Amino acid sequence: MYSVIIRDHMMIAHSLDSEAFGPAQKLHGATYVVDAEFKTEQLDENNIVIDIDIATKELQKALSPLKYQNLDNLEQFNGKLTTTEFLAKYVHDTISNAVRSRFNGSLKITLGESHVAWATYEAPIK
Repeated sequence: MYSVIIRDHMMIAHSLDSEAFGPAQKLHGATYVVDAEFKTEQLDENNIVIDIDIATKELQKALSPLKYQNLDNLEQFNGKLTTTEFLAKYVHDTISNAVRSRFNGSLKITLGESHVAWATYEAPIK
């Protein structure tokens, strides 16, 4: 298995309106380190997993509308708990839709919430 990993980050604010989240129910900030790992069994005709420039730009495009935003105010997240796991899938789906015609493999998105906690979503790009 081959892979290429691209890294970026985003700072957001949000609240998690459920008793399960204790003090995180209140508005708070988070800074995520975001890794996008593109995986494939076979290299393409250029002997690459994916063009690193394309991967970098697609990760930036996926994160750009979220950076420095209060996610509670964004229409696409209305009524949703924007947990780290949820955001990992959201970023995955956004990038998958953008690279579907140019990449054959799977994508793993990891959001590092701190030096001790992170969440991942991984699925094939179809």
